[in-house]
Amino acid sequence: MSKIHPTAIIEAGAQLDESVEIGPYAIVGAHIVIGAGTTVGSHSVVEGHTTIGRENRIGHYASIGGRPQDMKYKGEPTRLEIGDRNTIREFTTLHTGTAQDQGVTSIGSDCWIMAYVHVGHDCRLGNHVIMSSNAQLAGHVFVDDHAIVGGMSGVHQFVRIGAHSMLGGASALVQDVPPFVIAAGNKAEPHGINVEGLRRRSFGPEAISALRQAYRIVYKSGLSLEEAKVQLAELGVAGGEGDAPVKDFLDFIVTSQRGIIR
Repeated sequence: MSKIHPTAIIEAGAQLDESVEIGPYAIVGAHIVIGAGTTVGSHSVVEGHTTIGRENRIGHYASIGGRPQDMKYKGEPTRLEIGDRNTIREFTTLHTGTAQDQGVTSIGSDCWIMAYVHVGHDCRLGNHVIMSSNAQLAGHVFVDDHAIVGGMSGVHQFVRIGAHSMLGGASALVQDVPPFVIAAGNKAEPHGINVEGLRRRSFGPEAISALRQAYRIVYKSGLSLEEAKVQLAELGVAGGEGDAPVKDFLDFIVTSQRGIIR
């Protein structure tokens, strides 16, 4: 039997691995699947069409799988999908998707989501993402692997935050942050390459040097963005450890829909 507190409410149809733990007064809806080793804290609500993977830690009073805060939502069976080994702290709100998008909000694996964080409908978080307390994502936001979103930050809908980037605390972000870049402020502006984060993730000196050069091309050279793209393309085939991250940097800029911060 699952380790379910007698005051918890588990609706008929919910699928819980036998090792799942549900705390006092928590509510788990009928369309929920929860994998092995996951714990749900007291007074939390897990509802909607929500799938939660293995070994997640969900804190007290969390709201998981709630209806999207979108006035166009008409009760469609949209989804929330959560991977493995995530920490989701107290009073977090994670909402399902909308039919106007792909119908799914997704959280990857090994993420650290602190207290009072909001992840709006149709957002996509990659793996190893850190969201500090009170960070707020509007709908349709993409946060790529290893990105950090600072506390009290607000992110506009349809914005993308690139891999290994960092958004400083109390920032207001309305355009895309390229991978590897530090951004901060209201409105958020670029503040260099996330060198310390890259070192911690085993990026070598050659790769970091190439990314610093790429940053200078885009943000310090005085070139137009189109001119900068040409130079980035040349830098990305220089040969060496820097080629792959520079190509990622360029690909992000080329595919940006809202435009990058500059």
